[in-house]
Amino acid sequence: MAVEKLSTDEIAKNLETLEGWEYDLKTDHIIKKYQFKGFYKTIAFVNCVAWYAQKHCHHPDLVVTFNTCEVRLTTHDAGGISQKDFDLARQLEVL
Repeated sequence: MAVEKLSTDEIAKNLETLEGWEYDLKTDHIIKKYQFKGFYKTIAFVNCVAWYAQKHCHHPDLVVTFNTCEVRLTTHDAGGISQKDFDLARQLEVL
């Protein structure tokens, strides 16, 4: 089943339902930076993200530092942002 790229309006509408997520037009990603109290909690979050991503066959780009993890989502098969990105973002918000 083909995954379709969302329009700018659809992206904006979905972003309204997610706190702290932003759209980077230049890179065509939705992005959120999570902050933690130390390295161990950051890595625990990264491991949870990896589990969800693998389960749903949708793998984000992660930028990890001592106490932050920036999650960057796009759907390469769609050539941009798809509903899969927002579905994964919503699951990460539960963490």
